[in-house]
Amino acid sequence: MTTNRRQFLGTMGAAAAAAMAGLPAWAQARSIRHFWWGNPERDKRTFAVIDVFQKNHADIAVSGETIGWGDYWTKMATQTAGGNMADLVQMDYRYLFEYVHRGALQSLDDHIGKGLDLSNFDKNALQGGVVDGKLYALNIGSNSQITAYNKRMFQEAGIEVDPINWTWEDFGAVLEKVTSHYGGAVKGSDDLSLTLEVFEAYARQNGHEFFDADGNVQATADDVAGYWNMWKEWRDAGVVSPKERTVILDAKMQDAGTVKGDAAMTTHWSNQMVALQALMTDEIGAGMIPHKAGGQPGQFIKPSMFMSLTRDAKDVEAAIAYMNDWINEPETYTILGLERGIPANANVRAALAPAFTPIEKAGVDFFNAIQDKVAPLPLPAPKGAGEVRDAFMRVGTDVVLGNVEVAEAAGAFIQEAQDIVDRAR
Repeated sequence: MTTNRRQFLGTMGAAAAAAMAGLPAWAQARSIRHFWWGNPERDKRTFAVIDVFQKNHADIAVSGETIGWGDYWTKMATQTAGGNMADLVQMDYRYLFEYVHRGALQSLDDHIGKGLDLSNFDKNALQGGVVDGKLYALNIGSNSQITAYNKRMFQEAGIEVDPINWTWEDFGAVLEKVTSHYGGAVKGSDDLSLTLEVFEAYARQNGHEFFDADGNVQATADDVAGYWNMWKEWRDAGVVSPKERTVILDAKMQDAGTVKGDAAMTTHWSNQMVALQALMTDEIGAGMIPHKAGGQPGQFIKPSMFMSLTRDAKDVEAAIAYMNDWINEPETYTILGLERGIPANANVRAALAPAFTPIEKAGVDFFNAIQDKVAPLPLPAPKGAGEVRDAFMRVGTDVVLGNVEVAEAAGAFIQEAQDIVDRAR
C-alpha cells in the first residue's frame, strides 16, 4: 500500500490550514481514509483531489491509500476481517453484493439530499449501486472493455478492419498480419487466456451468463475449452505473446505488450485509456472485444467503479462531504477528467467536454459508438466471485504451460467455480 510524502504533507497542510483559520484543536483532529486500487496516473489525480478537498475543508484530514488491482481485494478482505476498513473504499460491481451481504458497507440513502447531492446524477447510473433496494455504492464513472491497439502498427501492417464490429475471425487475421509484417518481433496481441473478463464476454456470446440469477455457474466447460483452445492455437502459431509473459499474474499496465512495444493489442477498460496512453508514445485506438459471428452481444457497459461508505467509518459526516465533492465540486472533476470513466453527472460531462484531450475524446467516442452493440449489465456476481477469478487464472496457467489438457482443465475449473460459490453461500 502506498502512503507517500505528498500524502503526509497534505495531512500536515490540512492541520496547518485549520490552525490558521482559528479552528479549535478538536476540529483539526477530524480525519478520514480513502482506499482505492490505482496506477500512477490515477494516484496522481486522486492525491490532487485530496489536496483540493483539504483546501476547502481545512478541518478534515484525508489519508489516501492506494494499491494495484491484483492486491487490492486481498488487502480489502484483510481489513474487513480485522474491522479496520477505510472510511471510503473504491468498489467494483463484481464484488458489491458480496461486501454488502458481509455487512461491510453502509447504505447511502439517508444521506441523499442531506449532504449528498444527487440532483444532477443520471438515474440509471444509480441502479448499479443498489443492493436489496438500498443504495450502497455511488457510480464514479461508466465504463466498458476495450481492445486497445497501436494505431501506428496497424497502419504499417496495412490493417483495414472495423474494430467496433469485428469478429473473432477478423481478430485472428489481424494477429497473423501484424506478426508477419514485423517478422515476429511484434506479436499481434497479448495472450488473454487468463483474462476472465474477456472470457465472460465470450461465454455471453455463446448465450451463457457466467453466473445465473441464483448465483450458480451457468458458463459451461465447452465455453471454457473453446476460449482456451482459441488462444492456444494463436499461442502455438506464435502470433500472441509467449507463455512466459502470459503467466505473470501480477502484471501491471506497464507490462502490457502495447507499452513494451512487442505486441500491437491488449485489453483494458475504457476508463484506463488515459493511463495507458500516458505510458506510450504511439497513439492508441479502442475496439470492442471481437464479436462471435452470428452470436449474441457479449460485453456490456458497467459502472467502472464505485465509491462506498464502509461500516467502519467513524466520522460519517466528513466522509459524505468528501464523497459529495467527488461528484459536484468543479475543481475536483476537472482534475479527475475521464480517468475513472464517463461521469454520471450531466453537468460534469457538459463542463468537461470543451477541454477533452484527444485520448479523452477517443474514449467518449468509443463509448458512444458501442451503445447499441452491447449486452445488458449482468447480474452482480455472487459471494466468492473473487476466488473464482483466482481459480480461472490458476487453472488457466496450467493450460498455458502445457501441464494439462484443455478439456480436462475446463471441466475442472467449472466444477471448482461451482464449489467455491456453494461454500461461500
